[in-house]
Amino acid sequence: MDTAYKDKTSRNGSGLTASSNSASPSYDSARRAAISAVTNYKPSSPPMNFRDTSTGDLFNANVFSKSVMKKRLPKPVYKALLRTMEAGEKLDPSVADVVAAAMKDWAISKGATHYAHVFYPLTGLTAEKHDSFLAPDDDGTALAEFSGKQLIQGEPDGSSFPTGGIRVTFEARGYTVWDVTSPAYILENDNGTTLCIPTAFVSWTGEALDKKTPVLRSMQALNQQAQRILKLFGHTDGSLVSSTAGPEQEYFLIDRNFYFSRPDLLNAGRTLFGAAPPKGQEFDDHYFGAIPERVLAFMLEAERELFKLGIPVKTRHNEVAPGQYEIAPMFEFANLATDHQQLTMTTLRRVAEKYGMVCLTHEKPFAGVNGSGKHVNWSMGSSSQGNLLDPGDTPHDNAQFLLICGAVIRAVHKYQGLLRSVVASASNDHRLGANEAPPAIISIFLGDQLTDVFQQIKAGGASSSIPKGTLTVGVDVLPPLPKDAGDRNRTSPFAFTGNRFEFRAVGSNQSIAGPLVAMNTIVAESLDYCATRLEEATGGDPEKLHGELQKLLTEIMNEHGAIIFNGDGYSEEWHKEAEERGLLNLKTSADALPVLKNQDIIDLFGKYNVLSERELASRLDTYLEQYCMTIGVEAKLTIKIAKTMIFPAAIRYQNELAATCTNLKMLGYEFDTNTLDAMTELVKELQDSIAELEASLAEGESDDLLAESRHCCDSVLPLMNKVRTYADKLEGFVADDLWPLPTYQEMLFIK
Repeated sequence: MDTAYKDKTSRNGSGLTASSNSASPSYDSARRAAISAVTNYKPSSPPMNFRDTSTGDLFNANVFSKSVMKKRLPKPVYKALLRTMEAGEKLDPSVADVVAAAMKDWAISKGATHYAHVFYPLTGLTAEKHDSFLAPDDDGTALAEFSGKQLIQGEPDGSSFPTGGIRVTFEARGYTVWDVTSPAYILENDNGTTLCIPTAFVSWTGEALDKKTPVLRSMQALNQQAQRILKLFGHTDGSLVSSTAGPEQEYFLIDRNFYFSRPDLLNAGRTLFGAAPPKGQEFDDHYFGAIPERVLAFMLEAERELFKLGIPVKTRHNEVAPGQYEIAPMFEFANLATDHQQLTMTTLRRVAEKYGMVCLTHEKPFAGVNGSGKHVNWSMGSSSQGNLLDPGDTPHDNAQFLLICGAVIRAVHKYQGLLRSVVASASNDHRLGANEAPPAIISIFLGDQLTDVFQQIKAGGASSSIPKGTLTVGVDVLPPLPKDAGDRNRTSPFAFTGNRFEFRAVGSNQSIAGPLVAMNTIVAESLDYCATRLEEATGGDPEKLHGELQKLLTEIMNEHGAIIFNGDGYSEEWHKEAEERGLLNLKTSADALPVLKNQDIIDLFGKYNVLSERELASRLDTYLEQYCMTIGVEAKLTIKIAKTMIFPAAIRYQNELAATCTNLKMLGYEFDTNTLDAMTELVKELQDSIAELEASLAEGESDDLLAESRHCCDSVLPLMNKVRTYADKLEGFVADDLWPLPTYQEMLFIK
């Protein structure tokens, strides 16, 4: 421990100064050692020289990209792969051996000794199985081998991952299947490199055990229905229509010394205790502020690593909460964006360690300050038609855009419960509805221009669009700025932001696969509905299209316009208005997850071959189990920390106060016992609340996951918060040198 903290005196709640008992060690030695280590931090390695290689040379340096394939593959094989990747054609298995040989040679040239099939189980994390290229030869040597069969298919354990009953312990077989649409890449380590091959993960029965397979299925369904819409407008070239995504990642950085001094952060990813610091985020001085030097060094190296993996990161900045930051990429095909998002989280965590920090992606690691989201910007388009959600300057004249946008409005209103359920988790529940996040009520923000156009359509026909205009700042040396036709709305969970929809309710620790599957599938269903209506009404006569389209869009606005809301989503008035509109308000995961067993959701996913009824049921079971396990772990941590760290510190300070009181009385002085009385009452309330939580935890286990999730939500969580309330009050009483946990003030502000 730093000697500066030995035998220190500390200001406590009574206004008296109490010194630590010199006969025993300081009780906050771990906390003080952490502070000392943070303030004396020095990088373990010299700064990297980023001038050696340009960003352009770095990008895709470790990716088996199209340019690499073009150089290393025979022309017919390369073109066959390209047709699969860009046009969605079936993969010709005969090309696998040629691709595998080229991929192996490229990987070995990069120093690879192993290859790994990377997949994405229902945990939401990334999994990988590594195998060596080397195989023994008859003459006692070893050869590097990698066949087309090894490229296409691997066999990890299909029962040890969450399966929701699809696989049981004694049925272990599962397969990883090469996803040619997501390029292989090299994962670097100080001691070598590994060839990583993105794959789908399915059971021996062919059912999806992963996040990737449903994404690919939903993209296929969206393309099929979008082609019908484009055909109505005379576009018959068949160019693949794909959904695209650009997920913004928010995260916190804290020093590793603080992290390892907090059992709750270490085991749960969030603080289960912690009083609000005197200064939080109320000054808004962190938002877009100058990035701390140590953090900027981390960001620069993380971006360098992401560029090498072909991840098109674009933006970095300080977020609102102290210690909170954001990174955002450019748009990519939804499947690739999903894989890259997983890689981004992994890279941020790995690089943070090199700079003595921990990257926290939990949605609400610190109570009372803003949590973190993962805003998923979603759109759809093709190589020939471009972005299908680009309204142009006069959207009232853009019939194709209006139809697709109308289909999205219908989809979000009809399946609002599904959109809420796919962002449901124990961690995201702490964020949704708070001041930095959209409410649990799903609604669409369209902005002034589009709202006006669709109101005109509802009234009988759109004839004008609000122009964008020009913004004059009023300073001669500053140029006039082009002004958007409408403002933004950060309180909306599903907002139109120029040429895309931004799904802002996704949690920072979540895979974006689930939200993408939902968005792709519900829009596919809505496009199917619109295409069928227009095909039947027009009979293939393009002259009838405009009139029938007007009728259809008017009907959509009449039946589904209630989902459009451009106001303040945080206000109490909106909650009342939303109820009057008939919108759902599923405040917790225990409310939202059961939506997955509704018959209309089962029918939706089944109709478009995205998830069978059995696959969907497996996901409901898995997510309910994860919800219950998360709260169970947090409850046990709450009890352990309260009993073994907070209660002992409180008792020691209580004894110190009592001894001081007795000594003063013996000397004939009066002593104000208010602090001692308050301490005594708080310690008793802490003990009682711990006992209540223990009892609730013991009685909550059930074979019925829905019932157990309800108990966790309605009983366990409130009792955890009750324990925290008394513990956090004690933090304001107990002498600083006795408090065992690094405080919010220290973790958020000491860099």
